[in-house]
Amino acid sequence: MTKGKASKSHGRLSISASAQPRALITPTPSLKDAWTAQVMTLFPTAFPGVLGESLSGKALQNGLWALETVDLRLYGEGKHRNVDDTPSGGGAGMVMRADVLGRAIDKTRAGAVGRYPLIYLSPRGKSFDQAMAQQWARGPGITLLCGRFEGVDERLIEEYNIQEVSLGDFILTGGEIAAQALIDATVRLIPRVLGNQVSTEEESFSEGLLEHPQYTRPAVWRGRAVPDILLSGHHGKITDWRQAQSERLTKERRPDLWRAYCAVHDRDPDEDQEL
Repeated sequence: MTKGKASKSHGRLSISASAQPRALITPTPSLKDAWTAQVMTLFPTAFPGVLGESLSGKALQNGLWALETVDLRLYGEGKHRNVDDTPSGGGAGMVMRADVLGRAIDKTRAGAVGRYPLIYLSPRGKSFDQAMAQQWARGPGITLLCGRFEGVDERLIEEYNIQEVSLGDFILTGGEIAAQALIDATVRLIPRVLGNQVSTEEESFSEGLLEHPQYTRPAVWRGRAVPDILLSGHHGKITDWRQAQSERLTKERRPDLWRAYCAVHDRDPDEDQEL
């Protein structure tokens, strides 16, 4: 195993790049079968980043999930370990080489327990959503390829049947930030990570609707009061109010979600009932 220069300490194991996928936390008895995110990147020290904070970081320390980074530069060509080359047919920018990334993928997947989905963070991919996160959370883990430059050689995507996933219709300089977002959205669905599983069942998208408005103390702030119904103690009416608010917000802000929700519940999306 080849190790790069260690960076800051995280938990009981310093973060460093390696050719062999490695966990960023000292193994614990529960880590062996923990949900695992493998991240192939040119910037392994960017991880865990914000994933090492708050509840996801605590869950990482406790072995509820594991994070492995693979330094793509270690698989590069020549003395300078080049990972990219000029586009065939000409054009601006550089393209990440299929042979380099292929070696990294083979090595990474050889160390995976079970069959992980292989995901490439790409602006032309299928839009990431809550259903995707729920599907991944039920599996053993995921392998994420973080692109740079003008992307990756198309032959790599075809050879490994890689699933392209996008965060939305905008461009980032690389896939690392997107990878952290995908991991965070998935890890929080793993049992015991949040502590209160009901939180994930009541939030936006879990039932096909946006989440209802939330309020807390003080009861009145700058002349704005918490809705009386929420202070009534009548749980049935509170549930109905929250459902109505979720439907109203979804219809106003996400008509695409509203149409899908109505189709599932056999309702007319253009109904005039007051929400």
